[in-house]
Amino acid sequence: VLMCRSMEAALLCSMSLQSTSDAALRSRLLEGQRILIRAKRGWVWNQMFVLEEFSGPDPILVGRLHTDLDVGNKNIRYVLAGEGAGTIFAINDKTGDIHAMKRLDREEKAEYTLTAQVINRDTNEPLEPPSEFIIKVQDINDNPPQFIEGPYQGSVPEMSPVGTSVTRVTATDADDPVYGNSAKLVYSILEGQPYFSIDQNSVIKVALAGMDRELREEYLVVIQAKDMGGHMGGLSGTTTVTITLTDINDNPPKFSKGSYEFTIPEDLGIGKPGGRVKANDRDIGENARSTYSIVGGDERDVFQIITDSPTQEGILSLKKPLDFESKKFYNLTVVATNVRSSTTGVPFLDQAVVKVVVEDADEPPVFTESMYVFEVHENAPITTVIGTVAARDQDAMRSLIRYSIDRHTDLERQFNIHVEDGKITLAKPLDRETDTWHNITVTATEIRNHSQISRAIVAIRVLDINDNAPEFPAEYEAYLCENGKPGQVIQTISAVDKDNPVQGHTFHYRMEILSNPNFTIKNNLDNSISILAKHDSFRRQKQEFYLLPIVVTDDGDPPMSSTNTLTIRVCGCSKDGVVQSCNPEAFVLPIGLSMGALIAILACIILLLVIVVLFVTLRRHKNEPLIIKDDEDVRENIIRYDDEGGGEEDTEAFDIATLQNPDGINGFLPRKDIKPDLQFMPRQGHHSGPNGVDVDEFINVRLHEADNDPTAPPYDSIQIYGYEGRGSVAGSLSSLETASSDSDQNYDYLREWGPRFRRLGELYSVGESDRDP
Repeated sequence: VLMCRSMEAALLCSMSLQSTSDAALRSRLLEGQRILIRAKRGWVWNQMFVLEEFSGPDPILVGRLHTDLDVGNKNIRYVLAGEGAGTIFAINDKTGDIHAMKRLDREEKAEYTLTAQVINRDTNEPLEPPSEFIIKVQDINDNPPQFIEGPYQGSVPEMSPVGTSVTRVTATDADDPVYGNSAKLVYSILEGQPYFSIDQNSVIKVALAGMDRELREEYLVVIQAKDMGGHMGGLSGTTTVTITLTDINDNPPKFSKGSYEFTIPEDLGIGKPGGRVKANDRDIGENARSTYSIVGGDERDVFQIITDSPTQEGILSLKKPLDFESKKFYNLTVVATNVRSSTTGVPFLDQAVVKVVVEDADEPPVFTESMYVFEVHENAPITTVIGTVAARDQDAMRSLIRYSIDRHTDLERQFNIHVEDGKITLAKPLDRETDTWHNITVTATEIRNHSQISRAIVAIRVLDINDNAPEFPAEYEAYLCENGKPGQVIQTISAVDKDNPVQGHTFHYRMEILSNPNFTIKNNLDNSISILAKHDSFRRQKQEFYLLPIVVTDDGDPPMSSTNTLTIRVCGCSKDGVVQSCNPEAFVLPIGLSMGALIAILACIILLLVIVVLFVTLRRHKNEPLIIKDDEDVRENIIRYDDEGGGEEDTEAFDIATLQNPDGINGFLPRKDIKPDLQFMPRQGHHSGPNGVDVDEFINVRLHEADNDPTAPPYDSIQIYGYEGRGSVAGSLSSLETASSDSDQNYDYLREWGPRFRRLGELYSVGESDRDP
């Protein structure tokens, strides 16, 4: 039987019932107090309930267990097991009362599953099977609502209508949402009226129309969430929402003033800024971007205005140069227009008047022409006036001008200029054949301000006169076949003239000797002539070459002439007229063999003789013996000076020929690693002492043997002796002096040294089958 509660438990139940208005809680508490019907295994019961967050000095009674076997028998003991048994829940083993020992929190754990059993107190044997039951923690309103994602940020366009949604906030309550109103939340605005409101779905909306970002951009709204459905006694939580009004294009650009005035110097360069204007816009971002333009008037051809994107300014600059002397004032109308359209669709713009005052600037002089071209004959005398340049000052002051020549363009100083009137005269004679054109730079400088300088290019063309005689373009060398026919053309001659007459060149040719018995000339009517032979009796043995002077005259005024000599060489030719040889020695040579061929044959013979001599010399050196005789050996002997002993005996040289070929010296045979004939046995009965006396005697004996052995190496070479000593009780370890062989050795003892030496013993051990018979 499950007893409902003790008096203390009944009191707690009544207090819990008074603190809540939920009838469901009352019915669930009364349900745990029912007397349950006994089953076959002893007893059964339903769930037990306990309120969370109980705090008091004494444990709280949760329920009582009782079995029908308990009829006053003191041998019965109640045992509790399961979740929280012994730590959170404790049972009186005599009465079966269950108490909660610690504060319970439904949000941490809502229910506990335990097992109860009755056992014999003396033998600890179970009297009934274990039974399982559940203790549920009853929820109370002990957790306030919380905004997990707060604080919140929201935005809404300015001038939005009432009811426009801004953002949504969400609060959570850790209490039981299915029991009572502990988790039923109601939202409200603590701060932010009358601009914003919040509905039952926690959505924040615009509550005031016409909010202007330019007046106020940011609002801080405080939202409260209260449980228990908002009734008194409930818990609450708050969060903040920062709401920003985003910009719309609802403001036009506006110039800070209606008119601007700029003073621009007339020498301002094209494209250079002359002034800045700006129209301010209360909007931001793209809504505040504006473009500038000039409307109306002819001034649009002179001025232009561009938009500076970073500063949103209009920069006024020139499209054409200004001239103070022609126009001193300009009036412009500048318009600033928003890039984006307004909310009404009508473009936002504003305009201002710009007055430009042209300021007179001290400008450099201006030449009447940008480039001057003059002509002068190459035979013109010094101080001849070639031409005149002129420049004037356009300023109102009309300063005087001084002229000069930039000597970097006239390094040879062939020209001069008058500093006041600009007349250019000749300073040195000119030669058209050297330079046809001369380009110089003339400068004009204001006397009032020397920094104002202008430059002009003067091109002087040198005109030609007939001052050069015609001549051969190259040194001609003609060839004449001795078997040629009379009238054959030997050479065609032309001439050149450095002069360049307008009508072109016309040359006249004649031989200096009017009556020449060997040659004559023929005019080709193209400023060239042909040299002809008069007879066919030309022979190289008689005369090898002829010199023919020819006079060439042009038709200039006055005419110029020159004498040029043509060299004609007599040569031997083939039947076809091809020149073969022009040397007179060719007639004494064999027929069909020229001098070049003979030279080539002679060179080949000399090369063959050189090869034969080299071959014989190499063979002779190869047959000579390798041994160098004493009287032929001119090399120095090897002498060593870095040894320590010996004194003068160290200078006795060793014949190096012995090392070259020992077989050919004095008939001695080389040693074949044999022992010397003279043997010295060790002295018997003498043992090594502490000072090693036997070692000294051993070395002395070996030295004596080397000194008396004629086949031994020289005594200045390294001597090596193997000495083992004779004072050891172990004897010699060398296998060379022992009479036993490897097969007589027993290596079985190596097996006792371990596995590493066991394999070594097997390798060296020799069985009976492996031995030689």
